[in-house]
Amino acid sequence: MKVLVVVGTSSGGVGRHVHSLVRSLTATGHHVVVACPAEVDAHFALHEVATAVVPLEVSDRPHPGRDTRAARALSRLVGGADLVHAHGLRAASLAVLAAARTPVPVVATLHNAAPSGALTAAVYAGLERVVARGSALVLGVSDDLVERMERLGARRTGLAVVAAPPRREATHDRHAVRAGLGVGGRTSLAVVVARLAPQKGLDLLLDAHRELDPALDLVTVVAGDGPLREALQRRIDAERLPVRLLGHRADVPDLLSAADVVVSSATWEGQPVGIQEALHAGAAVVATDVGGTAAVVGDAALLVPPGDPVSLSRAIRDVVLHGAVRDDLRSKAVERSAELPTEDDALDAALTAYASVLPSTAEPT
Repeated sequence: MKVLVVVGTSSGGVGRHVHSLVRSLTATGHHVVVACPAEVDAHFALHEVATAVVPLEVSDRPHPGRDTRAARALSRLVGGADLVHAHGLRAASLAVLAAARTPVPVVATLHNAAPSGALTAAVYAGLERVVARGSALVLGVSDDLVERMERLGARRTGLAVVAAPPRREATHDRHAVRAGLGVGGRTSLAVVVARLAPQKGLDLLLDAHRELDPALDLVTVVAGDGPLREALQRRIDAERLPVRLLGHRADVPDLLSAADVVVSSATWEGQPVGIQEALHAGAAVVATDVGGTAAVVGDAALLVPPGDPVSLSRAIRDVVLHGAVRDDLRSKAVERSAELPTEDDALDAALTAYASVLPSTAEPT
């Protein structure tokens, strides 16, 4: 089978998923051409796993001129494929336009909610309608994305299966990690793994800290970097909050294993990698109930409403103060970790999706 995979700009989970899926497809004998920005290929080494990689200019935001050129470039590739699998709304909209006058079906996988903001939301709503109505199948990484595509008129929809990140073992014991952070033996440690960007809801995390009893001896460390670092640090300093921004860290498994509680305050998540890594580490997790988070954690987390700092602070306090709650969550995390989807699961799901949109004579093997 010949598959044209289309992906736009990515520096995180989308690129990792595409690399994993393309590697699995080519390893099982399929011909896979990837069309993506040159920097995405360089970052994720897609050329090492694909049959071929073709540079495709896809900007971060819709741009009429560049998008027209990208759709034309894709149209020259579509004819040589049995199907197109596009990842992300921007890539999927271009793929639908490129394949519009051909019999080649488009499978679109949506990995993120559309951006907010009046003008931006209007533009992306238009792209969503294009993808919903022009794709043979739309997959979403969370139920809310699937339901939105159904409301917009998608012919066929389904949940995407994305392989969980591989388990990474801690290399240092929790006492050494805590000592390295300057956290004393009687101090509780909360760990957040998140990009410092609006979607991760870190202002809610800081709001929750204001709700916590000052007598609660708790330090929160945030592993990750991003555009909100300076603004968050200013607020942490101004309010004297016990929160430390660590920047990018290569020792995330160590941090997760040393944590008394792992917290996610995101405003939306699909299939959150950081939480999956926390489950692999057997951590006690507190998270906002947004997007696909509940589907990922099952009963292995305390879920709280989004935008509610009081509920978030209470859940954090319960885990920190009550060893029975913490131990129960840790036990459930280990069990849930064993149930997370693998690369084989993701490949099987993709091939099933492809077979559902191909003529019977062209079904994948």
